[in-house]
Amino acid sequence: MSTVVETVTDLARPIVAQHQFELVDVEFVKEGKGWYLRVYIDKPGGINIEECAMVSDELSEQLDAIDPDPIPQAYFLEVSSPGAERPLKKPEDFERAVGDYIHVSLYQKIGQSKVYEGTLEELRDDALDLTVNLKGRIKTLTIPRDAIAQARLAIKF
Repeated sequence: MSTVVETVTDLARPIVAQHQFELVDVEFVKEGKGWYLRVYIDKPGGINIEECAMVSDELSEQLDAIDPDPIPQAYFLEVSSPGAERPLKKPEDFERAVGDYIHVSLYQKIGQSKVYEGTLEELRDDALDLTVNLKGRIKTLTIPRDAIAQARLAIKF
């Protein structure tokens, strides 16, 4: 599946750049009996449905023109915004999120938990500082970057 993701990423990158959007992520996954090719795009201020449709049309046209077909099975193409709880994967994603409220899932417990939500205060090459509310007490946790399984923006309630 990684070759599908790589091929689509290589095709989508210039289309997205031409419109001054950001290519956030590409995934090719099987859900139930169907395959889904998901392309997430964004821009400052957010992306709208017309912009997603435009990128979808252009990308679909490019995919259809490749012979042999890089995706032999039937699939659904979805182009969308990453949403309010956008994943943080690339270094630039984390840099942009400094000062924001984020959700972090860890490979192993740090302290009492493998999951934390808090404000990303500082970002270093090897770790990040997250200010969290632990049972009414505000603490700053230092989390090694290699301990993070997944991270995303979060909505604070």
